[in-house]
Amino acid sequence: MLPSPLPKLLHRNRRWLWLLLGALTLLLSLTFPGIAQVPLATQTVKAPVVVDGVELFQIGRSGNLTAVERAEIINEALRQEVRSAEPTDIRVERDDKLTIIRSEASNRNLITVTDGDVTTGINPLSQATLWRSDIEAALRRGQLERSPAYFQQAAIFSAVVLVVAIAFHLGLRFLGKWLSHRLSDWLGDPDALFHPRERSARLFLQLALLGIQIGLWSAVAFYITDLFPEMRGLRYSLLNFLNTPIVGLGEGNYSALQLLLLLALTIGLWFAVSAVTRLFRFYILSRTGAELRIQDVIAILTQYTLAFLGLIVLLQIWGLDVSSLAIIASVLGVGIGFGIQNITNNFISGLIITLERPIQVGDFVKVAELMGTVERIGARSTEIRTLDQVTIIVPNSRFLETEVVNWSHGDPVSRIRIPVGIAYDSDTNRVQAALLEAARSHPDVLVRPAPEVWFQGLGDSALNFELMVWTGEPKKQFRVKSDLYYRIETSLRRYGITVPFPQRDLHLRSPHLEEFVALWRQLPAANAKNSPQLSNGDTDKPTLSLIGSATNTAEASERSATIAPAELLTDEKIQAIATAIQGSAGVEVSDRWYRQNLYPACFIGSEAVAWLVQTQNCTREEAIHLGQILLDQGIIQHVSDDYPFRDGYVFYRFQSKQDEM
Repeated sequence: MLPSPLPKLLHRNRRWLWLLLGALTLLLSLTFPGIAQVPLATQTVKAPVVVDGVELFQIGRSGNLTAVERAEIINEALRQEVRSAEPTDIRVERDDKLTIIRSEASNRNLITVTDGDVTTGINPLSQATLWRSDIEAALRRGQLERSPAYFQQAAIFSAVVLVVAIAFHLGLRFLGKWLSHRLSDWLGDPDALFHPRERSARLFLQLALLGIQIGLWSAVAFYITDLFPEMRGLRYSLLNFLNTPIVGLGEGNYSALQLLLLLALTIGLWFAVSAVTRLFRFYILSRTGAELRIQDVIAILTQYTLAFLGLIVLLQIWGLDVSSLAIIASVLGVGIGFGIQNITNNFISGLIITLERPIQVGDFVKVAELMGTVERIGARSTEIRTLDQVTIIVPNSRFLETEVVNWSHGDPVSRIRIPVGIAYDSDTNRVQAALLEAARSHPDVLVRPAPEVWFQGLGDSALNFELMVWTGEPKKQFRVKSDLYYRIETSLRRYGITVPFPQRDLHLRSPHLEEFVALWRQLPAANAKNSPQLSNGDTDKPTLSLIGSATNTAEASERSATIAPAELLTDEKIQAIATAIQGSAGVEVSDRWYRQNLYPACFIGSEAVAWLVQTQNCTREEAIHLGQILLDQGIIQHVSDDYPFRDGYVFYRFQSKQDEM
């Protein structure tokens, strides 16, 4: 099969194609028997007189009436006459030098014969006599065909013909299947089910059977429509419509029927050219020894060239002046050129790829972010199967417009780089030996060129090495790289070499740090001499000196950023603070609502911090630290045990209150 989009389309929509061809051929078959007797509706010289779809004769114009207008009036009168139940009685009368064909049964003038109606050598009276006989025979036949007995007989004949046609059609189908199974044996190659000769024979068989079936149903349709007068009249009207010129090209006018026939001949031409091209490829190109892709390109160009030349010849034979299409073709060419410029670009790119062969089927390539194996190179696109086994269709133009990495082009041998970081205290010679041992143990790593280890430099946290190995299968490079990392890790362990992790040394420098540390070392002695005192002797408002009276002015300035150690607060001090904060002068304890939830007997963390700052003469940082000590010792707790002590809108309650609840 040629790598052309049309054969694939025909193969996928074969049934619809056969149905379309059948309908077209049936329509043409029905029209051929009546083409000779159906004139163009726009003729002004003569117009037909018709009874039940059968043309009797033609008349010309008379006075102010054209031939078509006269024919319409006469045909309407004859339709009324043939539907009448009165016996047919047609006579010719001459009145005031006028020759009139008249129906005595309906007392109606049917035709007035003029000098423009008669042929050479016959007078109007003789012409009227001849026409009277034709009209009378047509009317009698029409009345007979409208009788119940004739209708019943025609229906029986139609049913019999349909049954015979269906049986014959089914017989052709079974015959086609039998012949299709026998083709391989007759051709002497039973295993080559998709051999070009096998396909050609099957295609010829299908076309032959299709032609017979179309001819059968065309004959059946023509026979049945000819039995019934109304159907015969509809067939005549359809043919008359199809024969009406609708397109004018050059000096000729063309009807819909002629265009349909031209379309059918064009489709037949394409099938013929496809068959010839297939035979040319099978019997000539295949014996030249050229690559399959080159054969495909030559076959496609041959097919399109023959189709174009055949279409030109067909139009010339049809009587169409091809030069008259030059303007239309140029306008359409510009519009189509803008519309299919991408398709044309991809098609030409496919030809260039075929001729230059930068990529071939089976190559492992990378195009932009896509990486995989080339499965097929078509006329418009190329199929690439990725390492995830996903097929991606890439337009051919991308292979010419962007950089393409082809690991398989020319020599498939390629190098893999594996970076490795080693600890600074490692022996570089042992590192080199460990990496080379891991590389040489892998079966997919080539011996020649030999693996190498390069020292890339001194990093922030490691000695940077790079192991370079060679492989002959590019598509396996990622798996080989993963396997080598496994082997490298094992080899480094065996050699006692460690792989470091990023490290940072942090150095802090402060002019007051040493002075502050020395001051804190003196605090225990100072606090031993100065016991905590309650201010003003008020037991409800105890104040605790967290730092002591021995601190100087510099120490007080540093305290704003310092939290007193927990070990400096004795149990008695903590208990005194707990008693004071729960007293009447302590924090406010009440029921509080938050997000539609009620929290009974609790206080706010920020209010407790403010109370500690005010009563204990400490900073907020020290107050937070003190609150955390109270929380750790179970004196206070968070309402849901979710948070540590915070200086914010956080609810806490006293454990004693909780026990009472």
